[in-house]
Amino acid sequence: MKARSYPVLPSYMGCCLLLLVLMWTAAAHSAPAIPTQAIQYRSQLMREARAQWGLSAPTATFAAQVHQESGWNADAVSPVGAQGLAQFMPSTARWLPTVAPDTGTPLPFNPGWALRALVTYDRWLWQRVQAVTPCDRMAMTLAAYNGGLGWVQRDARLAAARGLDARRWWDNVETVNAGRSANAKRENRGYPRRILLTLEPAYMAAGWGGGMCHE
Repeated sequence: MKARSYPVLPSYMGCCLLLLVLMWTAAAHSAPAIPTQAIQYRSQLMREARAQWGLSAPTATFAAQVHQESGWNADAVSPVGAQGLAQFMPSTARWLPTVAPDTGTPLPFNPGWALRALVTYDRWLWQRVQAVTPCDRMAMTLAAYNGGLGWVQRDARLAAARGLDARRWWDNVETVNAGRSANAKRENRGYPRRILLTLEPAYMAAGWGGGMCHE
């Protein structure tokens, strides 16, 4: 019997195909998975975000933030005592209605209150930082949510004193440290990076609306 012959791809085509497969596999494994429990809160998050930020609210950004904070676990409690979807510390939850009365009685474990509080607090912080782009400004807002507005302001002043642009977070304010511990700084700098650069695009791709750093 005559041996059957098969076409042989040129070596460069084989390499290209292999590279494409590897790239697709890496992308599939690197894309963050959206927790199934997030779906039940999607409409409520969008409603609360638009109430505070308008119809163009960056809802994918806020979804990414909830993902980072609690993984969409409404009963989450951190080792330091942060509670609920938005991981508010009890003291912050009590303080927020004093500057944003429409958030109502603090109920950190209530998903509706937690989502309203998260987008409201983000808005309050957003109004108190300045930056050259919306993406830089949201990064500063998120850094303040994570570690406190005072620290962001001190970091900005230190950046300016060192000849950096105090109105740019990326590669400017984020590179300095006005006094945090090494661990606190590492967590604080990683917080906006993961939310805006990794999680936000995943939620946008999944149809959760617009983001602050991606079109």
